[in-house]
Amino acid sequence: MKTPLFRAIALATVAGVVLAGCGTGREGAAGDEAAGGAEGGFDADARIGVALPDKTSENWVLAGDLFVDDLEEAGFTPDVQYAGGQTPVQDQQAQIEAMISNGAQAIVIGAADTGQLASQVQAAKDAGIQVIAYDRLIQDTENIDYYIAFDNYQVGELQGQALLDGMAERFGEQDSYNIELFSGSPDDSNAPVFFEGAMSVLQEKIDDGTLNVVSGQTELSATATQDWLAENAQERMDNLIQGNYSDGTELHGVLSPNDTLARAILASASDAGLETPVVTGQDSEVESVRSIMAGEQYSTISKDTRLLVAQTVELLQTLQAGEEPADAEPMDNGAAEIPSVLLEPVIVTQENAAEVYADDPNLAPLTE
Repeated sequence: MKTPLFRAIALATVAGVVLAGCGTGREGAAGDEAAGGAEGGFDADARIGVALPDKTSENWVLAGDLFVDDLEEAGFTPDVQYAGGQTPVQDQQAQIEAMISNGAQAIVIGAADTGQLASQVQAAKDAGIQVIAYDRLIQDTENIDYYIAFDNYQVGELQGQALLDGMAERFGEQDSYNIELFSGSPDDSNAPVFFEGAMSVLQEKIDDGTLNVVSGQTELSATATQDWLAENAQERMDNLIQGNYSDGTELHGVLSPNDTLARAILASASDAGLETPVVTGQDSEVESVRSIMAGEQYSTISKDTRLLVAQTVELLQTLQAGEEPADAEPMDNGAAEIPSVLLEPVIVTQENAAEVYADDPNLAPLTE
C-alpha cells in the first residue's frame, strides 16, 4: 500500500505554529468573528493548568508526563491533573475550578466530556484565563481561545482508505467485502469527526455494493463505543459475530477508530475462530504496533504526542508574549468559530512502520 511520507516530525522544526485542514464542515477563514485570541499575555513563570481526561490510554499518560517536562523547560509552572474514578466529568470540573482558584493563567483541557465544561470554561474566561482545548474540541461555548489537535477528519479518511487497501491486500481483489463499523464514545466530540472522515471514503463503496455491512449498522449511534472501553467494543463484536457470522459468513474488515478497540475486536474474532479480518486503529499504542508487525492488526495512525504537546507549549509561549499564532483556521464548536491548530496524522502499516517510528525510542525496536 502506498503511504504518505512521514512529515509530522518535520513540523516541529517550523518556526511558529503549523496549520493544516481539509474536509467537509471546516470551511471559512479566521478573522474578526473568530472567538478567542491573545489578550495581552501572562507571566513568564505563569502557572499552567493541564486537565486530562483519564489514564486508560497510554497516550494520555505520556501527554501528562510531557506537559510537566516541557512546561518546566519553558519556564512555566505546570499543574497537571487527571480525571478518573467513577465520576470523571465531575472530577475534571472540580479540577478546573481548583486551577482557577489556584491562580492558573492558562488552562489546557483534554476534555473528559466535551459537552459538560461550559460553566468551568466560562469561569476561567471571567477570571481572565487563557483556555486551550487540547485534542478534543469543547462544544457549545464561545470561551475557548484556541483548539490544538491532529486533523481528526483526515484521521478518519486515512482509516477508511486503509480498510479498503488492507482488504484488497489480505483477501485479494473481490467484487464485494463484508465489513462492520465501530465509532468512538458519544461524549467525545472527536468520535463523529473520525467516523465522518472514514465514511467519506467508505460510503460510496457501501452504496455501490463493493462493501456490505452485514449487520446493517451504519449509523453513528449504532456503532458507538461508550467511554472508548475495550470491553464494550468486545461485547458488541461478540454480538455481531453471533448474529451475523456464526453461519460461516466471512468477515473481511472492521473499521475501528482506535487501537484499544481494535485489539478488542481482534480478540473477539479470534475467540470465534474467524479468519483475521483487516482492522484499523489509531494512537500507535505499543501492543498494537506489535500486532501490526505480527500481521494481525492492519493499521494504526501516528499522532505523535511529543509533537502535539510541544506545539501546545509553543502556542502558550506565543500567547504569553501577547501575540497570536499565524493562520489559525476556524472550527465550529456549535457556538463559535474557534481558531484551531491542526497537525497532520500519518497512516502506519507493517510496510512503513520502521520509517515512521525511526525516531521513537519506545516503538522503533518493535519494528526491527
